[in-house]
Amino acid sequence: MQSKGILPRLLLVAVMIIAMFSAFKSYQAMQQGKEYSYSEFQKDLKAGKIKSVEIKQNEKIPTGKIIVHFKKGKEKMTDVDDTKNIVKQIDEYKADSKADVKVNILPAPEDNLLLRIYVPILLGFIALFILLTFFINAVAGGGSNSKMANFGKSRAKMVVEVKGIDYSKVAGLQEEKEELEEIVDFLKNPRKYIDLGARIPKGILLEGPPGTGKTLLAKATAGEANVPFFTISGSDFVEMFVGVGASRVRDLFQEAKKNAPCIIFIDEIDAVARRRGTGMGGGHDEREQTLNQMLVEMDGFGVNEGIIVMAATNRVDILDPAILRPGRFDRSVLVGRPDVRGREEILKVHAKNKPLSDDVNLEEVARITAGFTGADLENLLNEAAIMAAKEGFKFITQKDIREAMLKVGVGKEKKSKVISDKEKKITAYHESGHAILFHLLPDVGPVHTVSIIPVSSGAGGYTMPLPEKDDNYLTKGKMLQEIMVSLGGRIAEELILDDITTGASADIMQVTALARAMVTKYGFSEKLGLINYDNDNDNVFIGRDLAHSKDFSDETASDIDIEVKNIVNDCYAKAKKLIEDNIDILHKSAELLMEKEKIGREEFEALFN
Repeated sequence: MQSKGILPRLLLVAVMIIAMFSAFKSYQAMQQGKEYSYSEFQKDLKAGKIKSVEIKQNEKIPTGKIIVHFKKGKEKMTDVDDTKNIVKQIDEYKADSKADVKVNILPAPEDNLLLRIYVPILLGFIALFILLTFFINAVAGGGSNSKMANFGKSRAKMVVEVKGIDYSKVAGLQEEKEELEEIVDFLKNPRKYIDLGARIPKGILLEGPPGTGKTLLAKATAGEANVPFFTISGSDFVEMFVGVGASRVRDLFQEAKKNAPCIIFIDEIDAVARRRGTGMGGGHDEREQTLNQMLVEMDGFGVNEGIIVMAATNRVDILDPAILRPGRFDRSVLVGRPDVRGREEILKVHAKNKPLSDDVNLEEVARITAGFTGADLENLLNEAAIMAAKEGFKFITQKDIREAMLKVGVGKEKKSKVISDKEKKITAYHESGHAILFHLLPDVGPVHTVSIIPVSSGAGGYTMPLPEKDDNYLTKGKMLQEIMVSLGGRIAEELILDDITTGASADIMQVTALARAMVTKYGFSEKLGLINYDNDNDNVFIGRDLAHSKDFSDETASDIDIEVKNIVNDCYAKAKKLIEDNIDILHKSAELLMEKEKIGREEFEALFN
C-alpha cells in the first residue's frame, strides 16, 4: 500500500475513538436516566399513571434513586432525599385508590469510581497508542507505506500483459519489425537460441525523429512476445538528491529479474545517458552516477537471462559511448519517417475507427503528406474528424482532410481579419512570385494551393506545394531551387510595388540558413572544397564542450560569408529573370487572388495555358 493510504487509516482510528467515547457516554446516560423531578412523580402517582416503582436506596443514608415504570411503557428516573417517604406515599395511595402499584426495593449501588474516572483515561491511552502505531508504520518504519522509503524505488510501471497492441497495430515500419522479430522469437522460445550458443542482444536502441513510433514499436514487441513490460522515462531516474537515481536503477533491474523474461523500455534515454566528462556538475553529478549504475546493471545480468532492455531517443549523437558498446545496447534500429507506402498504411490504421466519405482517397493524402511522421498523420485525421463533427457531419470528407492539413501545416485561417486593399495587393504579388517559381522549377513543385488569407502563424498568406515523390537525398540543384523559390516573394514586390516590405523576413532567414549549410556542411562550394566548417553551436547543450572555439581562421570565415552571399545573389538573379519572363502571369495570378483570395492547382496552372 502506498503512502496515500495513511488518510483512510487515520479516519478509521478517529471513528474507533468516537465510537468508544459514545459507548461510554451512553452507559453514563443509562446510569443517570432522564430528568424527572419529585413533584412530577407525585402528580403522576395521584393521576394513576404509574404501574410500578423500583427503589434503589442507600444502606447508610436514606437517600437513593427511584425508577418509575408507567402504564403506557415509559420509564423515568429521579433522585430522592428519603426513600422511606416514597414507600409511605405509595402505600397511602394504594389504600385510598385501591390501585395496584408494585414496589420493588433494591440496595442502591455505590458510585463506581473506576467507570467514572479511569475508563476515559484508559480509552485515551488506547487511542493514542493506535494513532502512534499507524503513524510509525506509515511514515518512519512502514516500508512500502512511506514516501521516504519509496524515494529510492523505481518509478517504472509494470504491465503484466500488454493487451491490444501487437505488430498488426504498427504500420509503415516493416523492416524495423523484422529486426525485432528475432527478439520476440527468443522470448517465446529461448532454448532454440541457447542450444546453438547464440547471444541475444541485451539492449536495443530505437533512434529516430519524434513521432515516428518508437514507443509504440516497443509496446508492440512486448505484446507480441506476451511478456511483462516495464516502462519508464529517462527523467524519472534523476532527482536533486545524489544517489537516488542509482538506487532506482538498481531497484528496476531487481524487479525485472523477478519477472523475467520481460522487456524494460526507457523512453528518452538521453535525459540520463548523456556523454560524461563535460565538467558540468563535477565527478559526483547525480546524472553521471545514475548512468554509471545503469552501465553496471546492464553488464550485471547474464547472457540470455530473458531481460531485454529497449530504449528510445532522437539524439543518439549525445549518448555516452560506453552505453552503445556491444554487451549493453548491442543493436541500433533506425525508426525513420515513413515513405509514401508507409504513410498510406499508417493512415489506414488510424482511419479504421473513423467513418470516411466515399470521396476520401488515402493514397492521395499519403502522397501530399511527404515528411509526415506517424504522429503527424494521426493528428491530421483527428483534426479532420473534429472539423467534421463541428459541422455536424456523420462522415469525414476529403475537404475536411485538406483543411486539417492546412491547419496542421500552416495554421488556422483567420478569415475574419480585416485586411486593407493595399495589403491584399502586396500579399497577392508576394505569393504569386513564390507560386510561379514553384511551377517553373522542376524539383520543387507543383503548386497545390495559393492563398492571401492570413493564418494563425502570423503570415499574411501562403503558397503550398504538392510534392510528387519522396526524396531520400537533397541534391545541390534542388537546394538552389528552394533558395530561388524563397526569394520569389521579395522579387515580385521589387518588380511591381514602389517599395519593399518585411513580409520576406522568414524567407530571407530560410535562404541564409540553407546557403550556409551548403557551404559549411555539405561541401557544395568549389572555393572552400570538401571540408566541414560547421561549428556545432549546440555542443555545450548536448554535453560535449563548454569552451568550444571555431576550427578555422578568420580568413576562412570571411570566405564562407562571401560564398554564402554569392550563392544567394546568383539564385536571386536567376529567379528574377524567370519572373520577368512571366510578368503577365504574375499580374493575372495577383488579380485572381485578390478576387477569390484562394486558388487551387487547376486554376493556377490554367493561367499558363
